[in-house]
Amino acid sequence: MHFGFKKVRTGLPTGLAHFKLTSTDVRAGKPIPARQWGCDDAGLSPQLSWSGAPAGTKSFAVTLFDPDAPTGSGFWHWVAWDIPAGTTSLPTGAVLPAGSVSGPNDGGGVGYTGPCPPTGDITHHYVFTVVALSLPTLDLAPGTSPAVVGYVTGHNALASASFTATAQQ
Repeated sequence: MHFGFKKVRTGLPTGLAHFKLTSTDVRAGKPIPARQWGCDDAGLSPQLSWSGAPAGTKSFAVTLFDPDAPTGSGFWHWVAWDIPAGTTSLPTGAVLPAGSVSGPNDGGGVGYTGPCPPTGDITHHYVFTVVALSLPTLDLAPGTSPAVVGYVTGHNALASASFTATAQQ
């Protein structure tokens, strides 16, 4: 049974400029590889690279969100912020750069937790997003909920980059 999720807003302002986000581990529109899954453990965060962020970018935020999770409000798999402006990539199994904040995920942990959609459920879509921010720090405590981080990020966004990959079991 799938409860569904009705997307009301994107969380980011409409008309926001875009830049490029890629990964050597995960391909847009394709299934996420098993080593990034989080059914048996947190899994490994995928490598991410971005380019073309606007001048004036002071920091970045990274998120991974599953809007198809049967929660009624989706599922935050990863939220990190205050990533320094000079950063243009994160390696597989990322340790964030100094000064970055790794926030809580909806699985009850901190940092990345990979996909693990319910067996027999619909194909889930996992949205990887990097947001270029106008502030060097969001000035949020490490335990701040992903929803609040998303709200503050949206109010300070200069541009964003994203792609969506899938998982089903």
